[in-house]
Amino acid sequence: MFKGLGGLGDMAGMMKKAQEMQGKMAEFQEELGAITVEGESGAGLVRATATAKGELTKLDIDPSIFDPSEKEMVEDLILAAIKDAQAKAQARSQQEMQRMAENMGLPPGMKLPFGG
Repeated sequence: MFKGLGGLGDMAGMMKKAQEMQGKMAEFQEELGAITVEGESGAGLVRATATAKGELTKLDIDPSIFDPSEKEMVEDLILAAIKDAQAKAQARSQQEMQRMAENMGLPPGMKLPFGG
């Protein structure tokens, strides 16, 4: 008579798992904010630090490059360091996401529907 009721139990279990996953994702996002990566250009003359979420947190520029006639080169070095930091942040975020998926027992290579 209540043949379909078993599906409701499955639904409750799925909702609980979804809530657990949401909580884990919030923790994951917090972890990404605490991980830092450093990009550089000009053999280290310009260094950019970012979180694994891609948020730029620090820029360090060697004073030796401050020559007014080299303005465009300095701008290019700054941009290159920022792009390097962002690329490293993206790569680190993907590594951490894969680690999280593996810890949750998901198959290797499975794309998660959130993050990065």
